[in-house]
Amino acid sequence: MTVTHETSQPINDSVLDEPDLQESRRQQGPLAGFRVIDAATVYAGPLAATMLGDFGAEVIKVEHPTGDSARTHGWRKQGKGLWWKTLGRNKRTVTAKLSDPQGRELFLELVRTADVLIENFRPGVFEKWDLSPATLHEINPGLIILRVTGFGQEGPYAQRRAFGTLIEAMSGLAHMTGDPDGPPTLPPFGLADGVSALAGAYAVTMALLHKERGGTGQVIDLSLLEPLLLILGPSPSVYDQLGQVPGRHGNRSPNNAPRNTYLTRDGRWVAVSTSSLSVAERVLTLVGHPEVTTEPWFSSAGERVEHADELDGYVADWIAARDEAEVVSEFNRVGAALASVYTVHDLMTDPHVIERDIITTVDDEDFGPLKMQNVMFRMSATPGGIDFTGRDLGADNEEVYVKELGHSLDRIRGLKDAGVL
Repeated sequence: MTVTHETSQPINDSVLDEPDLQESRRQQGPLAGFRVIDAATVYAGPLAATMLGDFGAEVIKVEHPTGDSARTHGWRKQGKGLWWKTLGRNKRTVTAKLSDPQGRELFLELVRTADVLIENFRPGVFEKWDLSPATLHEINPGLIILRVTGFGQEGPYAQRRAFGTLIEAMSGLAHMTGDPDGPPTLPPFGLADGVSALAGAYAVTMALLHKERGGTGQVIDLSLLEPLLLILGPSPSVYDQLGQVPGRHGNRSPNNAPRNTYLTRDGRWVAVSTSSLSVAERVLTLVGHPEVTTEPWFSSAGERVEHADELDGYVADWIAARDEAEVVSEFNRVGAALASVYTVHDLMTDPHVIERDIITTVDDEDFGPLKMQNVMFRMSATPGGIDFTGRDLGADNEEVYVKELGHSLDRIRGLKDAGVL
């Protein structure tokens, strides 16, 4: 399959297809040599494993014989989940029913060979299967165990069913999102899971660094709630010190103005932000109201918020009288901050996105050339990349269990027939 490397120069696809270059990238990645067992489901845990795999870790996805439900989430083509193609990339796939003694035995054999295990079952489930951290560390003291749950391993809510939607509500995100006179608004994608995945990959990397410096294995207790809460701004401190509860502001910001989305003459939406004073001055001067920049209150972002109606009106009127192309050109000319509100089509045809290969193309075993998000970081010495997309359920059972762990082919096929694999 085509490997997408991160470099500053284009690379010829015919060269990338060479197996030795694929192996070289896996050896050079910053996480090369580490084996990650992804025993999690759906999004937060699996996405953390995807991020680790993008930068060289060898990831083995262990699924129940019925498969991770992420395989059937969202849009599908020819019965294959398109989301899975990205979420499952750079992962070999095996199956094992962990609640079955024989499935557990195979799983423990894999754990002995691993550096990292990622799981997201409710607290107590792994313990019920005799797969507690104590048991796992007994056979592999250096194992790093990332445990992802909605509310954490301990606390009054630890046993509650939790999905990202509930965390987005409880964290205060939904309360702060939407129009002032409208209902709380949830994001249309797994924001809480995605943020926790980033946090999980970060935590695993720190734990690996600790281990490399002479430490041992450890357990990472990661909830969906805490990472999302951390990025939501200073609302706990604001409430603690001022007694204020941040509410909904639509597309406006409680921190600066003007900041909003605006409609152009040709029916396109654009977004404007003025987080710095110099940009706010450029925007108001561009839209024909330089006099407002000399007002005593204008130099304070907080005081500009109090005049948001006035400032929004000036910007909205100017933009509404012009087509998108002129608006973008003029804002760029004066060094102000504006971006068009893109659809995915707009994004994928944008020259900057194309030149930087932000949406890359990889060869997929089902669909041929397939576009998806590239890896997130541009690392000059240890670039990441995509070796292959999400594979079929249990595609690597024989390679892993027979060739690597030494079991007979007849036994593995018999366990499959019995529903253990």
